[in-house]
Amino acid sequence: MSELEALDIARATLLLILKISAPVLLVAMFVGILISLVQALTQIQEATLSFAPKIVAMFVMLILCLPRMGQWMGAFSQDIFMRMMTLK
Repeated sequence: MSELEALDIARATLLLILKISAPVLLVAMFVGILISLVQALTQIQEATLSFAPKIVAMFVMLILCLPRMGQWMGAFSQDIFMRMMTLK
């Protein structure tokens, strides 16, 4: 395996990690900002109020995106295995 192939695999791995984690992280960020805005407007400063909606939103997003994430991971795994078969 050459250095260019190793860098290509590392780049593909990092892009896959970003693609898989981005939807869940963006939902968590959006819900967190929304809850913070509501807390600031209503002056309710309960620390635990922000955790439950974030966890529920992240869980729902995971359920919705899990099939697509599995497809991405499966395609990546097949690509890695095909590269391994061509190594000599």
